[in-house]
Amino acid sequence: MSKNIVLFDGETAHAELLPITFTRPVADIRLGIFTIREKWERLFPGDYSYLTEDYLASKFPAKEVDETFYIAGNVCPSQRLVEEIEALGHGESLGYQGTFIAFRGTPEAFRNGDYGNMRDADAEPCMINHLFDIFLKNGEALEADYLMIARNEKPAVISPTNRIVGDLYYPDGTPKIFIEKGATVECAVLNVSEGPVYIGKDAEVMEGSCIRAPFAACEHAVVKMGTKIYGATTLGPYCKVGGELSNVVMLAYSNKGHDGFLGNAVIGEWCNLGAGTNASNLKNDYSEIKLWNYPSRRFLRTGLQFCGLIMGDHSKAGINCMFNTATVLGVGVNVHGAGYPRNFVASFSEGGTSGFADVQLPKFYSIAERMMARRGKVLTDEDKAIYEAIYTQAENLK
Repeated sequence: MSKNIVLFDGETAHAELLPITFTRPVADIRLGIFTIREKWERLFPGDYSYLTEDYLASKFPAKEVDETFYIAGNVCPSQRLVEEIEALGHGESLGYQGTFIAFRGTPEAFRNGDYGNMRDADAEPCMINHLFDIFLKNGEALEADYLMIARNEKPAVISPTNRIVGDLYYPDGTPKIFIEKGATVECAVLNVSEGPVYIGKDAEVMEGSCIRAPFAACEHAVVKMGTKIYGATTLGPYCKVGGELSNVVMLAYSNKGHDGFLGNAVIGEWCNLGAGTNASNLKNDYSEIKLWNYPSRRFLRTGLQFCGLIMGDHSKAGINCMFNTATVLGVGVNVHGAGYPRNFVASFSEGGTSGFADVQLPKFYSIAERMMARRGKVLTDEDKAIYEAIYTQAENLK
């Protein structure tokens, strides 16, 4: 009988990871090659669903039965962690230094906080608790995902037109470059000294591109001619990039197709960065970065020196836009014009340095539908209900 597994957001994780989690459960965040849910599905097969915010539940409903494994959606799996969760008895839970990770039991017990005996995990798992964890931990997650693929599947042949820098193999003989069938990589420089390179099905790396691992281009992603990429960078499905990128995670269906710099950044789905757009990731005085935090509604210290642009789904930047270090854009934001906009822009806003105006939902839907149609996707009534809920929340932040 298939295991019933529910990936739950947890109040803290979902709020801390806004604006990326405005439109998805925490476990649908891409980290490395796969989303967190996809990682669990590979290592711990079962019937998966989500326990998330009420306004997301119609699109991402939870399936709960009397014997359910509840797993924190911000925790990435490892083989050892899966073994520890599978070994839980009914009514038992697993944690790490006071952090709740998993519970096996009934929905009633889970909701009542009756977690029974809590075992301690052997080692700290990879967790994303803050927005910047997505790019900080991307390299670790990418290599783990890569090895899951490369040790179990056969790659396509690397074209001799490419230049490989570094040892092509891990000590155990696993290759450091994995090209899926249908992918195209020609006349590129691939440096695998610091990790692996993964090129997904039907992805394309055009001539003249220089890539330093760890790097992943997922299904149908495109790296345009002469692009410079530093690890750890992930391009989600159907993303298209050009210019210069360093330690960037793009979830899916987003474009940065021209020259301009983007570093230490997280870009949601259906975003577009116009030609010449640059986003700072380092302050001129090299001081500690503060980042907008949705739960506290203020900028908080991060302890980081490098942090770039955080962009919610369906946000856009016009040509030659400039973003200050650690700028956060909500969902459905359209930035244009000269100069630097403020460091936080609430969802459904349009403008630039001279100020922002509200973007009404009918206009947002019209733009979103045109962009999604280019990829054969449809904006559903469920999607619209989600955006209506986000719109109402955004009004309180303007």
